[in-house]
Amino acid sequence: MKRTTRTRFWVEGMLACLSGLLCVVTLMWRDWIEVVFRVDPDHHNGSLEWLIVLALLGASISLGGLAVKEFRKPASTA
Repeated sequence: MKRTTRTRFWVEGMLACLSGLLCVVTLMWRDWIEVVFRVDPDHHNGSLEWLIVLALLGASISLGGLAVKEFRKPASTA
């Protein structure tokens, strides 16, 4: 019996990986936001970066959980 995965699994998995990668990049290089967007809303105190790290970590965990749930879902019989 061949198992097929739906597109939703791949989208959720890729978004989880992307948000996890951005979370790690933000932890390692906190000034990338100022460099890319040329704006410094927190005046180098780091509070915005920590909020972004927490948001990205939450998104990564949530999307990863959704991808696992989608993967474990039984295939519908048509």
